[in-house]
Amino acid sequence: MRRLTVVQLLPALHSGGVERSTLEVARALVAAGHRAIVVSAGGRLVQPLLDSGAEHLTLDIGRKSLLTLRHVASLRRLFTETDADIVHARSRLPAWLGWYALKGMPAASRPHWLTTMHGLNSPGRYSGIMVSGERVICVSQTVREYLLANYPATDPAKLRVIPRGVDVSQFPRVARTDRRPRLEVARHYPQLAGAGPLLLLPGRGTRLKGHAHAIQLLATLHQQGEDNAVLWMPGAREPGREAYVSELEQLAQRLGVAGGVALTEPTSRIAQAYAASDLVLQVSDKPEAFGRTVVEALSVGRPVLGWKHGGVGELLTQLQPAGAVTLGDEAALARTALSLLRHPPALPSRIPFTLQAMQRATLDVYGELIG
Repeated sequence: MRRLTVVQLLPALHSGGVERSTLEVARALVAAGHRAIVVSAGGRLVQPLLDSGAEHLTLDIGRKSLLTLRHVASLRRLFTETDADIVHARSRLPAWLGWYALKGMPAASRPHWLTTMHGLNSPGRYSGIMVSGERVICVSQTVREYLLANYPATDPAKLRVIPRGVDVSQFPRVARTDRRPRLEVARHYPQLAGAGPLLLLPGRGTRLKGHAHAIQLLATLHQQGEDNAVLWMPGAREPGREAYVSELEQLAQRLGVAGGVALTEPTSRIAQAYAASDLVLQVSDKPEAFGRTVVEALSVGRPVLGWKHGGVGELLTQLQPAGAVTLGDEAALARTALSLLRHPPALPSRIPFTLQAMQRATLDVYGELIG
């Protein structure tokens, strides 16, 4: 493939799956000898992006304001001056701005247009911009099916399913018998000390992540013989979430398990958190587009328990079916948790959803567009 200039558009570079995927693809482009440019409002991930050899243009293209429309001209100028080959939009408002910028360019010099559906956005005209690409990347089969169900006029031939990938070197397999990660975690969070099983639910402090299901599950496990089990929920305690955290603490108190629940700030050592756990929970009430937690936990070698819907259900069905439970069936959730704790299942020896596979497949789509 000749040297390409690829411009990726997204709201900001703070944190999250969209941001990580943007950096990962930019890094792969640079490594393959291409020019990678990212346009966003900036954030803490700008420096890692620049360190990879990619470029960044600061434009606040994610702010929902009429003033944001002024950036259409700036984007058009960028596409022209850099002789961009491909514009890759990863979010709705940046996609609208990019689309309008391209429409104002002569057809002969217009870059190719690509979009990625990272989430299960509410259907409608505003979200419909994400199916406008010459190619549309879906981060899971779940997203592809959702897209076709809600935008039936979409040509299925332009859709490409490219699951998000995990860097297995960052999530190495750790033997279940290795207690060092648990001891290290207990050093920081004393309530997690002891020999009882550790349940882990990583995720932001939002009701949709299902923290209450996890606390109820812990209480049920205590009633059914696993009275030493403890629960760690890193990421639940965040600024602005104090009322929600207080609600969860009151629930744990009411159910008699407050002493075995740790609601903490996000951890920068998530791989160690997986390794310290005996069972990883993914009980979001809202279906996830992909479910990176499932892949990360299985890469480390820890079983996952989750609702069988969305991307999480898709991954569990493929990689660890014993952990998939019908959405909302709390009794089945407890039965399955006991089974997974007392009889740990065989886990896949190889994770197919790797970072390298995602990068390679994305660059292949760029190659398709260029021909």
